[in-house]
Amino acid sequence: MKKYFKYIMIGLALVTLAACQSINSSKNNFDNTVEKTVASGKLKGHKDAKNKAIEWLGIPYAKAPVKKLRWKAPQKVEDWKGTRDATKAGKQSIQFSNGQVTGSENALNLDVVRPDNNKKKLPVIVFLHGGNNQTGSAQEIKGNSFVKDINAVYISVNYRLGVLGFNPLQALKTGSAQENSGNYSLLDIAAALDWVKENVETFGGDKNNITLAGFSAGGRDVMATLISPLFKDKYDKAISFSGGMTLADTAPSQETFAKALAPLVVEDKVKASVEEAQAWLQTDGKDVRDYLYKVDAKRLAKLMGNAGIRMSVFPHLYKDGTVIPKEGFDTKTYNDVPLMLITGTDEFSMFAANDPYFQEDFKSGDLFKNPEKTAEFTYAKKYGGQLYRMSNTIDSTRQMKGKYQSNIYVGQIYYGDNAEVTPDLTKTLGSFHGIFEPMLQSPSNYKDYIGDYFQTQGGKDMSQAFKTYLKAFLADGNPNQQGLVSWKPWTSDGEVLTIDATKDKDDIKATKDTQTAQDVLNQMDADTSISQESKDNLNQNVLNGRWFSQPIDEQYGQ
Repeated sequence: MKKYFKYIMIGLALVTLAACQSINSSKNNFDNTVEKTVASGKLKGHKDAKNKAIEWLGIPYAKAPVKKLRWKAPQKVEDWKGTRDATKAGKQSIQFSNGQVTGSENALNLDVVRPDNNKKKLPVIVFLHGGNNQTGSAQEIKGNSFVKDINAVYISVNYRLGVLGFNPLQALKTGSAQENSGNYSLLDIAAALDWVKENVETFGGDKNNITLAGFSAGGRDVMATLISPLFKDKYDKAISFSGGMTLADTAPSQETFAKALAPLVVEDKVKASVEEAQAWLQTDGKDVRDYLYKVDAKRLAKLMGNAGIRMSVFPHLYKDGTVIPKEGFDTKTYNDVPLMLITGTDEFSMFAANDPYFQEDFKSGDLFKNPEKTAEFTYAKKYGGQLYRMSNTIDSTRQMKGKYQSNIYVGQIYYGDNAEVTPDLTKTLGSFHGIFEPMLQSPSNYKDYIGDYFQTQGGKDMSQAFKTYLKAFLADGNPNQQGLVSWKPWTSDGEVLTIDATKDKDDIKATKDTQTAQDVLNQMDADTSISQESKDNLNQNVLNGRWFSQPIDEQYGQ
């Protein structure tokens, strides 16, 4: 009897131990069901079985101030009752794109995507879309096809755009110092990061391991946050994909905005002439403020739509002295975190193709039937690409030298430049603005340009290596991992990682980039592929005034 009793007690102990282990295990694991509760209420997401991911879409992180609060800080999101459907993309911010106005003035929402597994404490990447801070949406890069590879919670953000996201006019400066900065988009991004800190653990993310990333305008926004006191301690690492250092001065920006808005004032019969309207818009009166609040957002969204990466057309990211310091990137106070800078080598190709000088012939295909026009396009693509690449990467590192202590990792993507590997892409856009995206997202936004070049063995190997570097960086701020080519932090010696592939394998190398703007100008002067007349025309009318064009503009007195 004692023997049986002993076995019973042992059995009970084992059952109890197993139950305890099960309870502890469940506490340490993420509950990968689609219903979650955040600070504002309950959500129901969606499982993406194909990609083995879970997504919660269109979650409000703040409430956009509208009408008489239009140009103010974002408001606290209102709690909702019941369970919110988070299976469809949220509204995008109102914008003028492809010839029409779309979106909503109240579209401060974000998407959360994570691997469909039970892992907790995952690194978090918060992504800011491109579009010159005038267009675009959180759905630009969706995350579903790569969150498993990078082992992270991916969050993409919608924020105010265009004249509603940035506005420096004096009449609107009646609020807090942050609101008076005119940098409303940055206030939205800060609010989104606060939401992430508060809620990301619900989705299995680590609130103490957040990386802020962005592409193009989003990358430039990321760079601006590095010097903004508003973003201190809001994230732990940063990545800028094709985004350099671009800021604007407030006074000339006010003139530009007044010029853009003046035709509306005349159209509404508030002032009799454009000149009178421009002067009036630059005053600080209540009458100006009341007028701006009444203008329909659809009319405002259409303004300055022809910017074409020219800050002079749509100036934003103002050096106001509060959100962005007046000394800009010369400040000695950075939000010093590990930083990754990624660029393609032909960053200007897409903008050259869409410039009025080339656009019609590029779209029709006639450009490449005309040797003279082809040579002109190649000139603009080549030298614009070199200057743009430097602006996105090594020029920024040089600007930060002596002021930034954390490691900066520079990656330059050459895939698309080799005619033997990617013949069609090399002829047209090369390693274009956004070339990193097909390495992450499938299907790619650029599928019409890239064909099957990322489906070759070399393209696949390169993409996998790129995601592995990214995974490592998100985990601890160091992209290096066993089996990968060593990615050395940038120093004044110019260390960069060259990312490329043959048809059969990746071709990733540790190299150095010490090129300067003067080197490029010298190459342009020596170039005999086109006439001097054509050079002058391209330098003064196509390559002029862009983010990267200061050396050209100075040479031509532009």
